[in-house]
Amino acid sequence: MACSTKLYHNFNHIRTFVNARVKWVRDLDLDTAVLKEKNLKHVISLKNHIVSSPSKSLSVYNASMLKSSLDLPMTTIKFVEKHHHVFSQFQPGPGLPPRVKLTAQALSLHKEEMEVHNSMTNREETARRLARLLMLAGMGRLPIYVIEKLKWDMGLPHDYVRTLLAYYPDYFDVCVVKDPLSGEEVLALELVSWRKDLCVSELEKRVMGLNYGADKRRHDIAFPMFLPSSFALEKRVKTWVDVWQTLPYISPYENAFHLDSNSDQAEKWTVAILHELLSLLVSKKTERENLICYGECLGLGSRFKKALVHHPGIFYICNKIRTQTVVLREAYRNEFLVKKHPVMGMRYWYIHLMTKK
Repeated sequence: MACSTKLYHNFNHIRTFVNARVKWVRDLDLDTAVLKEKNLKHVISLKNHIVSSPSKSLSVYNASMLKSSLDLPMTTIKFVEKHHHVFSQFQPGPGLPPRVKLTAQALSLHKEEMEVHNSMTNREETARRLARLLMLAGMGRLPIYVIEKLKWDMGLPHDYVRTLLAYYPDYFDVCVVKDPLSGEEVLALELVSWRKDLCVSELEKRVMGLNYGADKRRHDIAFPMFLPSSFALEKRVKTWVDVWQTLPYISPYENAFHLDSNSDQAEKWTVAILHELLSLLVSKKTERENLICYGECLGLGSRFKKALVHHPGIFYICNKIRTQTVVLREAYRNEFLVKKHPVMGMRYWYIHLMTKK
């Protein structure tokens, strides 16, 4: 189910972006924000495999077989030994092969984490964010493999189909669609019905305060810009950005594909989609590859790539941990999230355990 309504704005469709190179400048604080989560996803993924086992443990052999599927940076045993405050090896009995389990502290954290995921407040908030993810650009459905790519940064439970989607049959349904990239039939998650009450972006909420609503649109919205002191845009680029910011803001939940794809107005809509997508993530960041994959499903892949380069004051591209991570600048002050989601709060406790001496 997709929303096919197109809103025909009388906006200027010309392209005026200057032919100037927008340089990349390293941001040490945001690099630190990315680096401190190194191996965190791997640790929690291995933890989930262990607690999913009936015995709450894995044989060393079975654990070692997970290296490839979990994309561990070293052998599983070395990984377990490195994070000895999270995992421990034990001998279940004479002559029996060694096994891996969680430490008492890690098991306690896991139980707290499950309480967060299973709380009614978090479950409802997560379902609404997931619904909004499906509604961006007026779409209404997404291939499940795209959701899988974003699952970690969305803060979805590892078994979200059973522990989240099953509770919201009035929100979600599974269907078969033709993959826009491969042309093959794939499973997709779609909205049962369009939820107009959710079609208000985080930026609109902030600008309109308590008066926000899907029927109350504001087009005089500029994006918050945060540049490090060492960063200076070329004068002609800065002039272009200042003028571009005055263009009407089109909601990322509207279908604006009728705009000339090369126009400045279309780029502002593209940035609105990227901004909202990152705002929906608990980490306010994700790998660039995930964004491009999402964009390609919308037919906006090349536009996403350009927008990320053109707007370094909105998006920061970190080149750490053998990948590129896109960070929403305004969501961070120094290396810390301005607003910490409960799921991120739990993850920071895991980081504390991982770095404990």
